[in-house]
Amino acid sequence: MSLPFSAFNLNSDHVYELMDVEAIQKALGRSRASVYRYANTDPNQSDLNLPYDPQKLNPELRQSDREPLLFHPTEVSRFARDVLKMKQVTIQVQEPTQNETNRLLREILQELKTLNQAIGNLSNRA
Repeated sequence: MSLPFSAFNLNSDHVYELMDVEAIQKALGRSRASVYRYANTDPNQSDLNLPYDPQKLNPELRQSDREPLLFHPTEVSRFARDVLKMKQVTIQVQEPTQNETNRLLREILQELKTLNQAIGNLSNRA
């Protein structure tokens, strides 16, 4: 079984696209209803973010029940391998399309790294 994202190449310097229910449905070859059954959610919507459950597909944290369920590729891989017992779980990482917001955030991150390095150099001199 091949999933469209890769857990092996994940790097903290990169931002990866989260998977929605449709992407998981296609990747796992399961129905939409079964993906919702697998998801670690409260059917009564009384609790928005449930504690981690290793037997469920755990979504990313949400601020509102109106936000769609999104899942990190490594969580989908873990679930497919550990719970569904799929033998070959290969995930390929796809970076999100570059937009103006992503470009600005990368520039801000680079500036913060530069400032942190400069502060570190100053404190090493003292």
